[in-house]
Amino acid sequence: MNLPYLEAMKFFTYEIDSTRPRLGVVQGEGGAFDVAELLKHSQAVENEDPIPQDLLSLIELPDQGESIMAAISAAPQAAKDKSQINLQSIVWRAPIIRPRRNVFCVGRNYKAHIIEGNLARGRNINDFPKAVEFFTKPPSTVRGHQSAVSHHQASTQKLDYEVELAIVIGKRGINIAEKDAMDHVFGYTIVNDITARDLQDLHGQWFKGKGLDGTCPMGPYVVPSKFIEQPHKLRIALSVNGEPRQDSNTADLLFSIPQIVSQLSNGMALEPGDVIATGTPSGVGLGLTPQKFLQPGDVITAYIESIGELTNTIGSGD
Repeated sequence: MNLPYLEAMKFFTYEIDSTRPRLGVVQGEGGAFDVAELLKHSQAVENEDPIPQDLLSLIELPDQGESIMAAISAAPQAAKDKSQINLQSIVWRAPIIRPRRNVFCVGRNYKAHIIEGNLARGRNINDFPKAVEFFTKPPSTVRGHQSAVSHHQASTQKLDYEVELAIVIGKRGINIAEKDAMDHVFGYTIVNDITARDLQDLHGQWFKGKGLDGTCPMGPYVVPSKFIEQPHKLRIALSVNGEPRQDSNTADLLFSIPQIVSQLSNGMALEPGDVIATGTPSGVGLGLTPQKFLQPGDVITAYIESIGELTNTIGSGD
């Protein structure tokens, strides 16, 4: 996208008073607005042009939402006054409430995290992946900002956290070259890849330990890639009950975003709306001495520069 004149935008999905989910946008410092209401009142979109009702509809537009973002930017103040949202009164949903496919994830992709994991499991600390290590989390794992995440006490005693920068794909592609990969990225969001470490070890692969219901909080925003010019230079951090646990920078990624997109698309088409979590930095509970796993009542706040904060609480149920 080439929209140099626009203020930065963050898209989100929300509900008010149990209404159907709606698409919202935060524009610069100017407040938050309902996208459909803003465009309807501004008359900035031609009658034949569809007004997106959700984020997937926006992403799937032929221009990946460029015309909609231009219309949002051009909306008059009167339209903004009629469509403004109080973020304190909404129910946050994941930006894409239920992805059409599994959330794609990358394991062992921050150098310091690889080392801490190797130490925790008694491996050679220099055992680094030779290619991107992929796994997935089913759509049933996805939850929104401020939602509760089950402790899953009947299933695990070692529930852990992982803050991750996630890619949202905007354009379909297969066998994508690294040099073309960024053209397929619509934007970025935050994922907390909550993991049952004991199940991960018990089953000998990652899917079961990563796939418990509700263990993929996502959001609160998707920021179009236009507004994050250097995704490999973002501070990424996580705290539990206000205690800093993870604090790093995406500059520590072993495999870059173009490498991830290219390798994942090898022989497998990526589709608009696909979400790819890019791995977590050091500081996970597994790697601490002593180890610290999540407990009922814990409040987890995941932060990524230029995107925001994703906060969730661990519930007491199974």
